Amino acid sequence: MLRGAAPSSSRPVQSGGRTFAFPGRSPPPWAARAAAMRAAGAVRVWRLGRAAYRASLAAQERCVRRVREAREAEAGPAPPPPPPQGLLLWEPAGPVYTVGLRGLGAAAEAEAAEEERRLRALGAGFERVRRGGLATFHGPGQLVAYPVLDLRRLGLSLRAYVGRLQRLGVAACRRLGLPHARAAPPPETGVWLGPAKVCAIGVHCGRHITSHGLALNCCTDLTWFDHIVPCGLEGKKMTSLSQELQRHVSVEEATGPFLEAFQEVFECTLTEESLTQEESF
Repeated sequence: MLRGAAPSSSRPVQSGGRTFAFPGRSPPPWAARAAAMRAAGAVRVWRLGRAAYRASLAAQERCVRRVREAREAEAGPAPPPPPPQGLLLWEPAGPVYTVGLRGLGAAAEAEAAEEERRLRALGAGFERVRRGGLATFHGPGQLVAYPVLDLRRLGLSLRAYVGRLQRLGVAACRRLGLPHARAAPPPETGVWLGPAKVCAIGVHCGRHITSHGLALNCCTDLTWFDHIVPCGLEGKKMTSLSQELQRHVSVEEATGPFLEAFQEVFECTLTEESLTQEESF
């Protein structure tokens, strides 16, 4: 040791039951990520089946509240084990148009109200929701996923999280037999098959806890998209797994590959949890 030099220090990081020490320097990024994933624990899966849009939002809010309360409990004198986070899966029971926090673009409020009346006249619902993104459509034949995750625990920025959602959509499509699925940079976020979009992404993050997520068109009636500019992308078309594979692909069929892709992308363990009687629809 050189004269006057401070003794070397080591900062151990645990990962998967093993401890790694890095003398004299901070742990490399991969070790920090491994430690974060170990702390994240399992992710609980709630399958809501076919549900009304507002019912799915209510279930999502309950899940967000659970994760937030569990995180706050960790600050106590005897913190409990890291709480499992959540993944809500559901299929819309009926057609509904939704608009995110940015509303209907530059339209005035009176024009936005007229747009709402026009869409409702088609026989669909219309909801303004706390998420990013512009107008989109949810309906039967869509697999909608709401990951409720603590980004601080995972060590992810919001941008990195959206990137993982894109990877998730791409991986799910490839598992279903569409190897040309790809992600696209903003403003064309989501998952694309050639020039058409198969999976839309819109998220909300409050106090580092995510909500909303993505919608994968399985056997969706795509004509509903003809009445809006999906996600504000002029001239872009929507597609579905069924259209691309030239066969019927149900939400049920797509769910297994989707969950496998989720475990792969988020490096977690999924555990199924049934809804209680109070939480059923």
